Formats: sequence, structure tokens, C-alpha cells
Amino acid sequence: MTVSFPVYLEPTQAAGRDLFLRGIEGPVVMLNLLRLRTVADYSASPELAPAEPISGAAAFDRYIAHTRPFLAASGGEVLFLGAGGGLLIGPPDERWDLAMLVRQSGVAAFMAFADDPACMAGIGHRTAAVEDSRLLPLAPRDASQV
Repeated sequence: MTVSFPVYLEPTQAAGRDLFLRGIEGPVVMLNLLRLRTVADYSASPELAPAEPISGAAAFDRYIAHTRPFLAASGGEVLFLGAGGGLLIGPPDERWDLAMLVRQSGVAAFMAFADDPACMAGIGHRTAAVEDSRLLPLAPRDASQV
């Protein structure tokens, strides 16, 4: 018996509202977990499709190349982008192909970056690349309290 789980590709309006309501002051780091398609699916953005099929990883690289200048202009940066795989702790059949940490100067800057129409012009590369994802906003914690 195959068990299927929901796929998550975009934040909901409620999740965005909840992020604002957390009242995070200062920098926020976004932990991205990404499962990529074997072959990119450009059916939602045929205008961005390359002449020949490419992998989900190659499509995601195109997304990063397109968005990185907008991220930098908004005060953000990619801190880490690494290959994933199976979990050391967690379900044995769960895998994440990429993990990415993106730091932004604040929640408002992150939202402005995510709503920039010129930046969003390349979102079709991400949509084509990603089969499933998770995005966890992380707020700095006072280490002296540990």
C-alpha cells in the first residue's frame, strides 16, 4: 500500500500572517528543504522552458541565478546550499535533495523580496524544479539563556 502525503510548494495566506504575528525583530533565517523533480516540469511556465528537457536540479540552479541579485538587493543572502539525502533521524523513506539557509534582514524585507514582480518573473524555474518543499522561518535565540 502506497501512502501519499500532501505536497507543499507555496506558503498559505494564513502562514504568512502567522509569520508576521510572531513579531520577529531583526534578522530571520529561512530553512528550506527541497525535493526536486527528476525532470523539470515547465508546463506552468512554458515561456521559461529550455529548448531541451533539463533536470529539476538544473531548473533550481536557474531559479537561484535569477533570484540571487534580488535577494542581495533586499539585504538578504544565501548562507548555505547543500546536497541532502536520507535523514539520519526521521522517517527512513523521507528524503530532501537540497537544504538551503537564506538570511534576510527581517520579516518585512523577506516579504518584500518575495513579492517583487521582477524577482517573481523567474519563479517558474522553482515551480518546474520542486516536487515538494518545507520552509521554516528561524528567529535568533538568546544563547545566554541556554
